[in-house]
Amino acid sequence: MKIVVTDSCTLNPGDLSWDELKKLGECRIYERSTPEEIIVRCKDAQIVVTNKVAFNKQTIMALPKLKCIAITATGYNIVDIETAKEKGIIVMNVPVYGTKSVAQMVFALLLELTQHVGHHSGTVHDGRWVNCDNFCYWDFPLIELANLTMGIIGCGQIGMATAAISKAFGMNVMVYDVYTDHLANKDLEIVDIDTIFTRSDVISLHCPLLPETQGIINKVSLARMKKTAFLINTSRGGLVNEEDLTDALNSDQIAGAALDVLSKEPPNVDNPLLKAKNCYITPHIAWATKSARYRLMSTTTKNIKAFVGGKPQNVVS
Repeated sequence: MKIVVTDSCTLNPGDLSWDELKKLGECRIYERSTPEEIIVRCKDAQIVVTNKVAFNKQTIMALPKLKCIAITATGYNIVDIETAKEKGIIVMNVPVYGTKSVAQMVFALLLELTQHVGHHSGTVHDGRWVNCDNFCYWDFPLIELANLTMGIIGCGQIGMATAAISKAFGMNVMVYDVYTDHLANKDLEIVDIDTIFTRSDVISLHCPLLPETQGIINKVSLARMKKTAFLINTSRGGLVNEEDLTDALNSDQIAGAALDVLSKEPPNVDNPLLKAKNCYITPHIAWATKSARYRLMSTTTKNIKAFVGGKPQNVVS
């Protein structure tokens, strides 16, 4: 069995081992692959392992030996699933590997918005505290989370983990989800989307990017939010209309935003959010703790082992 890893660098920049995968077949591992390189590198492969390298219809049709695509992520929009089905190619993903890490990142971002730790540490290292007349100082209002209301849009595994941490901070929690059966007996206040926008002190996005959720954060929804509210997005950049959010931040329509995802990654230099007021942006790292990446690699290897054994798991095609 020939296995090709198309883009190893994101999942494993060198702190994890591919040894278990190598036991399953002849394995070629590429740090990165351009679209032009994919067909040449994968032409003899029965199995490909990909994170961000896309397998569109043209690419899949050019790889007649391909039997399995193992995606080292939960989302699988990088693969043309319909073409894979037509060709009898099994496509597998890795669900729920990053739940704890992403929920943790929500609060790393929120605490930066409410405590401005990075800013104040920077001023201390620049010498300001040494030369301060008072024993302390702060440049922004410092906000306690207890008794604030967290509004969660999309309450799957990560949304529920975020809700649990919110409660540990003493926050009130409201959730909105299209599907609510799984929320029964979860001690969560289930509300409509308008209530999330109007009553929340913090809104955290955890819904998938679908036609109906594209740009769910826009001029209209931002106008419903409190002027003191914060927006957190660790889900998908396309949930946010970036021009509208920029306008809302710069006009003090909302108090701040913290984003781990953008509509285009890496972003264009002219993305307006890069210069927006009180907007923190991290480079899509919520999923990337070593623990989460280890689970991701381990499950990917198990997926491939199951496929080789004739009992594929986590199949999305």
